[in-house]
Amino acid sequence: MIVRRVCAVCFSPAGTTRRLTATLAAALAASFEAPMETVDLSFPAAREETYAFGEGDLVVCGSPTYAGKLPNKLLPYWRAGLAGNGALAVALVTFGNRAFDNSLAELCACLDGGGFRVVGAGAFVCRHVFSDTLAAERPDRDDFAELAKLGAAVASRVARANEPPAPPAVPGDAAAPYYVPKGLDGEPVNFLKAKPKTGEDCVRCGVCVAVCPMGSIDPADVTNVPGLCIKCHACVRACPMGAKYFDDPAFLSHKAMLERDFARRARCEWFV
Repeated sequence: MIVRRVCAVCFSPAGTTRRLTATLAAALAASFEAPMETVDLSFPAAREETYAFGEGDLVVCGSPTYAGKLPNKLLPYWRAGLAGNGALAVALVTFGNRAFDNSLAELCACLDGGGFRVVGAGAFVCRHVFSDTLAAERPDRDDFAELAKLGAAVASRVARANEPPAPPAVPGDAAAPYYVPKGLDGEPVNFLKAKPKTGEDCVRCGVCVAVCPMGSIDPADVTNVPGLCIKCHACVRACPMGAKYFDDPAFLSHKAMLERDFARRARCEWFV
């Protein structure tokens, strides 16, 4: 099959999913000697648009895993914001060392429902956004080596095919419920209403306003978060003064549980 254009499409508030998606797309573009374009869905303005693709396009779609699935506030966009029109696609999810559960199956289902032909898929480990220690150095060299293997396998499969290949068998259930977070005592915890706090070191620079993927931080008062918080930690990671933080007890208990119980090296998985 002929690939005339490679596109990287991602939602990546903390940046790691963007990095992996762009790396894979660039490798595929080089393989097919095709131009590469990028669509970053991490900001509200980008999601006010819809994007259409077609035959001759190979689209790498990347999303983080939230509670074992796609972020629920982005799910409607993954389902309706992209029109495949027969384009080939690679589904890519990241996860913070616990598990990707059903997120990859859900992304594949969204792409299939949107008119894409999924020819490859992968789940890759990255540092958990809640933690400074959980998978702190990932993705590392070994992870990028696995990403390169996925790219090579996809490129070979597409180049050899006269018709779109069958979709890969991906584990998980797109219709499964979200993972229920647990605290240190093993009991379920609920921190849906938790929002970032602002410390005294804040200089009102507005970086947190600019990086919030939901546009939820008040630009006139950056200590105020009147909108929805999806716990992506973009503001925490981007704050140059280290002034943003979460102090919700249920959230902190869940974070501590993850650091205690999921410190082992999780492995990346890919499918073609």
